[in-house]
Amino acid sequence: MKRLERYRWDMRFLDMAKLISSWSKDPSTQVGSVIVDSNNRVVSVGYNGFPQGISDDNRLDNRETKYKMILHAERNALLFAQRPLEGCTIYTYPFMPCPSCASMIIQSGISSVISYMNKDERWEKEFELSRQIFKEVDVFLYEYPLPL
Repeated sequence: MKRLERYRWDMRFLDMAKLISSWSKDPSTQVGSVIVDSNNRVVSVGYNGFPQGISDDNRLDNRETKYKMILHAERNALLFAQRPLEGCTIYTYPFMPCPSCASMIIQSGISSVISYMNKDERWEKEFELSRQIFKEVDVFLYEYPLPL
């Protein structure tokens, strides 16, 4: 696939991940992910939130409780995929997967991760670890500059 065509597909799926992130009820960080196959067909989507049936009333504002219960967007997309994910690409917005999600992505067989560069210092160490483990197992990672 030509570079310009690849870029256009990447932007479409990053825009889709951005839209899906808006479905999250988390007041501080909304994250979305989209998994696609090699034919650019959507396989699964996910956003960060509590497990099905769990009330988020009075829990989303309590960071300690929220972090113990919330599922990341990438995990939800992996869990809801109804087929093997070998060779697929995952798109994440507004930043790349954390190390725990990166490990799950690797185990699923996904071969590419496309996201945006992180500029928030509080997560930089975690994202650097994600970069390292993706590199170690040859999972392609590309981080676009965050659009203005």
